[in-house]
Amino acid sequence: MSNVKVLLNGGQNITFLRPDGYFSFHNIPAGTHLIEVSAIGYFFSPVRVDVSARNPGKVQAALTENRKGLSELVLEPLREEQYYEIREPFSIMSLLKSPMGLMVGFMLAVAFLMPKLVENMDPEEMRRAQEEMRSQGVPSLSSLLPGGARN
Repeated sequence: MSNVKVLLNGGQNITFLRPDGYFSFHNIPAGTHLIEVSAIGYFFSPVRVDVSARNPGKVQAALTENRKGLSELVLEPLREEQYYEIREPFSIMSLLKSPMGLMVGFMLAVAFLMPKLVENMDPEEMRRAQEEMRSQGVPSLSSLLPGGARN
């Protein structure tokens, strides 16, 4: 409870909760003010407080989210804050949908389908493709490097 801060008007005035759970602000001018609660692990709705200029000591409070008037200013957390994202469990589909999974799948398909395509290739066309590869030759590493093809 000691680490719960209560802020008035965005931090213009700051107070902490007492051990009994109460808080107070002193010498607050008449007008409309906003009370926010800062507590680690919890989210509180801000509260609009109207301090009357005509009737000293008269205060009206309303929740900002639904404008519901409060007869007693009791602040309860709306929800617990989640600071960390919960990791999804492992699944095969998440692996297959990832870019790396798609690349591996494509390479495996090519590795298994390419020999099947070459087997079904016409023998005449296969000989022609092999001759073209021999005539072009396999490039050496030095010819691929910049400045390495000089004679």
